Amino acid sequence: MTSGALIARCPVFSPAGFPRPGFCVFMENDDPVRIPITDVFDLHSVPPRDVKAVVEEYLAEAHRLGYRALRIVHGRGIGVQREIVRSILAHSELVVDFSDAPPEAGGWGATIVTLR
Repeated sequence: MTSGALIARCPVFSPAGFPRPGFCVFMENDDPVRIPITDVFDLHSVPPRDVKAVVEEYLAEAHRLGYRALRIVHGRGIGVQREIVRSILAHSELVVDFSDAPPEAGGWGATIVTLR
């Protein structure tokens, strides 16, 4: 599998402001951060206000790299992140199917995604 990375530019989210691949997470400094693309993406370090844009970009980049099975870790909590992620997946043309991860892979704290 070809490796890729998302590029975080801070503190202002601007998808048009830098070439693909890229997304923004808000951090304490202004240095770009490269985030490797793998089949597992943990959202714990992503601020809730950025989850939608970050997940959409992750799906596009993972698909571009040829990944077909992904695991998005959103955590258990009260389910807000989970519902945001599930809403994005339900409306994405790249997604064939999604479901809770098996217990050993995070259970309802993670979502397994099948891409086209």
